[in-house]
Amino acid sequence: MEYREILENARKTMAPNCRVCRECNGIACRGEIPGTGGKGTGSSFTHSYEYLASIKIHMDLLYTDRGQDTSCSFFDKTFAGPVFAAPISGLSNNYNGYLNEKTYAEALVPGTIAAGCAAFTGDGAADYYFTDPLTAVAAAGGAAVPTIKPWDREKVLEKIHLAEQAGAMALCMDIDSAGLPLLAAAGKPVCSKDVDELKAILASTKLPFLLKGIMTPEGARKAVETGAYGIVVSNHGGRVLDHTPAPAEMLPAIRDAVGTRVKIFVDGAIRTGVDVFKALALGADAVLIGRPYVVAACGGGAEGVTVYTQKVLAELRDVMKMTGCATLSDITRDKITWNR
Repeated sequence: MEYREILENARKTMAPNCRVCRECNGIACRGEIPGTGGKGTGSSFTHSYEYLASIKIHMDLLYTDRGQDTSCSFFDKTFAGPVFAAPISGLSNNYNGYLNEKTYAEALVPGTIAAGCAAFTGDGAADYYFTDPLTAVAAAGGAAVPTIKPWDREKVLEKIHLAEQAGAMALCMDIDSAGLPLLAAAGKPVCSKDVDELKAILASTKLPFLLKGIMTPEGARKAVETGAYGIVVSNHGGRVLDHTPAPAEMLPAIRDAVGTRVKIFVDGAIRTGVDVFKALALGADAVLIGRPYVVAACGGGAEGVTVYTQKVLAELRDVMKMTGCATLSDITRDKITWNR
């Protein structure tokens, strides 16, 4: 299956909720919630895309070629590259229901694994948003990261236990979900979390735990205090707050604030291996990619997910070749020009 074929199929299966635009930049769907767009004016989504596009890469072919190795390690496991599928839920509300929580996870989890990577699975207003994907997580031997909304502590602990039973390799909480309009409309008690409560939650499990929705250096420093394994720099795809900076825009300051004390993932308008290279140069250890994985799954099932992941990794290797980078550690800030 070719990527072009995946896109053609997805345009049919995802209509009319997602147009499967040539550039997934948030313009056509701005303000569409329920739907795939960004909140309000949609600028948080569109700016994330535009900011990444504005970053320029320094080409250098005068070096001894040692090949390009994209492998990396997280959660005591080795992956083919620093590319993970972001947690997405509400397939029926935000897309058109062609895939539901269970069938999406059944494409996403094995599809990413086949390419040597892995997926974060989602959570949402209904309990099955979290529990249905766990079937796919368990079937894959736990090689995925279930993501929990910032519910009250009792509900969070209950979901941690379910994820542990499924054998999950790590856990995540997308604390930025406290701003999701659909959860608020459903009357679900999601809320912000302070450092002490997060410490208690993280202490309840031995699994590596990530906090998603970090967008400031101070927020990153607080996340370090909780004992988190890692953070995800993310504005939730522009769906929770209008007029935010791009996650990539905040990466250098966040990396400078916390150094290597936590792993730094970033999520926001990353579409290609070129974008992955830019994110790593700005300070990320790995990336999460959201909407394009729904397109890949709707257009080609698990095979579509694998093809898309392999495409991104091939693009990353190509940029590394053109910039003299043999390993991911060679991808440093001097390889790019960006708006500081």
